[in-house]
Amino acid sequence: MKLHTAILEHIGREHADALATPPRLTQDALTIALHNGVMLTVRYAAPDAYSLRWNSGPDTPEMGIDTAPIHTRLPTRPNHLHRADGTVAADPVTRIDASPEANVGALIAALMRDPLLASQP
Repeated sequence: MKLHTAILEHIGREHADALATPPRLTQDALTIALHNGVMLTVRYAAPDAYSLRWNSGPDTPEMGIDTAPIHTRLPTRPNHLHRADGTVAADPVTRIDASPEANVGALIAALMRDPLLASQP
C-alpha cells in the first residue's frame, strides 16, 4: 500500500530514535516496535480511514484509535480512542484532516511519553 510505504519512510526518517527495531511492512499493515515496549499496528485504507492499535506488552490490553463512524456523540468523530478498560473516548492525538505521516508520528510521540495516553488532554 502506498500510504503504508510513505508512513514507513517518514517514521524511519523522523522517529528512528523511538524504534526498537525497523518497522515491518506486511500485506495490509505496518508493525512498529518502540523502545518502551509498545507494539503498534498501523492500517490505513485512505488518508481519512485508519486503525491504529497498540499494546505495551503481551499481558496488557490492546488500545486503539480508529475512524469507524459509530461513535457520533464524540467531539472528534469519526476518530475515537478505545481505552484499555474498554471504554471509548474522544481521540486526543490524531486528526482526520492530518496526513497519515503526521498522525502516526504524533501517536508515536504520545506513546513514547505514555502508552496508555492517560496524560493526553
